[in-house]
Amino acid sequence: MDYLKRLCVILLAGTVLVSLVGCTMQGNANMNIEKRLFGKTDQADVVHIYTLTNANGCEVKITNYGGIVVSLKVPDKTGKLGDVVLGYETLDKYIEKSPYFGALIGRYGNRIGKGKFTLDGRVYTLAVNNGENHLHGGIVGFDKAVWNAKEIKQPDAVGLELTYLSGDGEEGYPGNLSVTVRYLWTDDNELKIDYTATTDRLTIVNLTNHSYFNLAGKGDILGHELMIDADRFTPVDEGLIPTGELRSVAETPMDFRKPMTIGARIEQDDEQLKFGLGYDHNWVLNRYDGSLRRVARVCESTTGRIVEVYTTEPGLQFYSGNFLDGTITGKCGAVYQQRYGLCLETQHFPDSPNKPDFPSTLLKPGERYTSTTIYKFTTQ
Repeated sequence: MDYLKRLCVILLAGTVLVSLVGCTMQGNANMNIEKRLFGKTDQADVVHIYTLTNANGCEVKITNYGGIVVSLKVPDKTGKLGDVVLGYETLDKYIEKSPYFGALIGRYGNRIGKGKFTLDGRVYTLAVNNGENHLHGGIVGFDKAVWNAKEIKQPDAVGLELTYLSGDGEEGYPGNLSVTVRYLWTDDNELKIDYTATTDRLTIVNLTNHSYFNLAGKGDILGHELMIDADRFTPVDEGLIPTGELRSVAETPMDFRKPMTIGARIEQDDEQLKFGLGYDHNWVLNRYDGSLRRVARVCESTTGRIVEVYTTEPGLQFYSGNFLDGTITGKCGAVYQQRYGLCLETQHFPDSPNKPDFPSTLLKPGERYTSTTIYKFTTQ
């Protein structure tokens, strides 16, 4: 009798184990990476687009041209999938005209005043492409590079590893910079981005992603509710270069410590809003110590979609799509009017090489630049 009981227990345990393994295999079977030709650049470089599908059936499309997040489909509160990033359907459109839709940004995300900085007593002059200033790596930044791509498959995620060697003197920057960016699309609907870089000469680095989010999938983003965990921001001059001050957000339109709709104060008579034609500023994130923590949350009430931002970075550039003007027609024939997308660019502060009191963006030979950001999608 004891023998039969033991045999039943063993058989039952085996059945449960097989069932659990079957569920795991089913989940993994639903995960997929699909690679297809996206086109060729003017230099005849072949470009591919990769569709990353997680076990939930949610998908991200990324191309190795500029590391661009071309589309990102996540469910609304009813379970219906929708694309929540702005962009194009063809490579030619990205090459022709793009305000950095979904792109990897480097060597230096954001602005450097007058396109100049000094290292070890030597003045470096960068490409100027934003008035008198340098913006997002210059005329041919990382957003226009063709990256080497390698597929990643993990038990709970699929992804891409992108690598690029930025040569000494590229866009005026010193040193050969070897860059690796890993995109992971997890079964928790998290887009995780890991950045690493090394150099053979003293240089500066500030990498980010420039995705334009619209959680409703259409219309403007003024009704989106935003929270930013920051007590201070870096005010700018008319050229959107930080003055060097770290100013309190209290009693200003920059205070998003409690959730607030983006449109609630965007038209206020405020000098900083006038300079940016809305929000285009860097927030000084609380609790910065290089560890990963939640720094922002956006909610769209009609769809119930939420994106939370986690990062190891000290700053967050919130840009409310002010320079979109209706001249761009994107995916599915959508015309992108002013404020039809918002950007949450994790970063070191703009113009840091010229602001010694800002967190340093220096990278020395023998050191490794590392940064992690996660965009986590849920519903309520």
